[in-house]
Amino acid sequence: MAKYHRNDVGSVVLGRPSPTTSGNHFGLCTAFSAASFRRKIFDAMSCGSSSRHRQQLMQEMIYDAVRPPPPPPTSTTTIRSVLKQSNEPIKTKRPVKNSINNGKPDKLADLLNLEEAESDAETTKKVQALEGLKRLVKELQMEKEENKRAAASRVRLLTKDDPESRVTLAMLGTIPPLVAMLDFEDSNSQIAALYALLNLGIGNDQNKAAIVKAGAVHKMLKLIESPNEPSQAVSDAIVANFLGLSAWDSNKPIIGSSGAIPFLVKTLKILDKQSGCQARHDALRALYNLSISPSNIPFIMESDLIPFLVNALGDMDVSERILSILSNVVSTPEGRKGISIAPEAFPILVDVLNWTDSPGCQEKASYILMVMAHKAYRDRQAMIEAGIVSSLLELTLLGSMLAQKRASRILEVLRVDKGKQVSGNLGGNTSAAVSAPIYGSSANQYGKDCLVEEGMMSEEKKAVKLLVQQSLQHNMKRIVNRANLPQDFVPSEHLKSLTASSTSKSLPF
Repeated sequence: MAKYHRNDVGSVVLGRPSPTTSGNHFGLCTAFSAASFRRKIFDAMSCGSSSRHRQQLMQEMIYDAVRPPPPPPTSTTTIRSVLKQSNEPIKTKRPVKNSINNGKPDKLADLLNLEEAESDAETTKKVQALEGLKRLVKELQMEKEENKRAAASRVRLLTKDDPESRVTLAMLGTIPPLVAMLDFEDSNSQIAALYALLNLGIGNDQNKAAIVKAGAVHKMLKLIESPNEPSQAVSDAIVANFLGLSAWDSNKPIIGSSGAIPFLVKTLKILDKQSGCQARHDALRALYNLSISPSNIPFIMESDLIPFLVNALGDMDVSERILSILSNVVSTPEGRKGISIAPEAFPILVDVLNWTDSPGCQEKASYILMVMAHKAYRDRQAMIEAGIVSSLLELTLLGSMLAQKRASRILEVLRVDKGKQVSGNLGGNTSAAVSAPIYGSSANQYGKDCLVEEGMMSEEKKAVKLLVQQSLQHNMKRIVNRANLPQDFVPSEHLKSLTASSTSKSLPF
């Protein structure tokens, strides 16, 4: 009777499906390696194996079970992947090269360390600078006037060329104590505070608004109106502050209505003969900034500035700036009236049109005359009496593109005005219609008889042609004189022949 041996091989345990496992794969309990597990299954399932072999197999399985398990596979590991990995040869890892070659340090690490060191040094420097600014503001808030004056001088130097210092000092509260220093009687303290405020407002509109809000404008005017007249250095510093503060649009109405314009005009008149004086140019530039706001034009008219500016147009050092102010003033009815009633205003402006060496002045003067010619008939008559037509014709030939365009528009206005004047002189003669073509008996024959000829031309066109001929003849003489040519270079008879063949269509209207 055959002897049977009990098979002590336990059942293969398969783990439950992992919640992260995709599909119907099962996790295999790894009591031993995949290769040994496959071999043992194969031996156990083989038919005809001896009991001795099976006992040896059981001993190996028990040994494998007692041995510590290897690290578990991932949740997505399947039996097939385990078997596949067990058959693959083990790949040896290549040794990692050291970052240090031949004893040389890593350059990238050195650069990073250097940047960190520089960043730390820069941060430390900024912290120290901020602490210094805080101490400076505390000195401004001290009671001693000497400490405040020294601190104001320090603020002036720090904010001269450093935009960051302007922002930081304003945020730390530097502006109110500096404005309060304007109440001191010492002129040195006043000058130090004024120039510190001036530098704080350079290129910073928020600081400009904060300075005006702190009451600096009224304190400056209080200094000017005090019984003890301020020194010239204090006046120059106030003018410079008005120039800087008026650059911000929101400050223009406040400064203009505060009474600063009469002070600027007075300063301008006092320094009229000092062409190289910086305060004179600052006053003109401040008045230009204030004239941009239409609300300030009445204050400018009350200060009697327009006649002074018109008479100062001969000075080439300030003429273009003066014309810029007049260009702003002419935009309002009050300004146009002030210019028109100024003595010799139109002859002087017409003379500016002949300044061929200053195209900017020509363009601004032509703009002023163009606006006034469009608005008032009386001003157009004054322009004609000043000889504007010949200057405009010359400007259309020799001026810049902008000046030529403006001169052409003025000529067009004057031409229309001349036509209206001629039509008014014709009276009530309805048979002679102004600008109407004269038709003959055969008017329907393709309009051949409707051509304008010398004997059939209307009175209006005759007047316009005569005006153009006279202007061209006078203009040619002026060009010859300006070119320093001999008088017989262009004979008068030749000029008459040229102007006789000219028509109004040749003008660039």
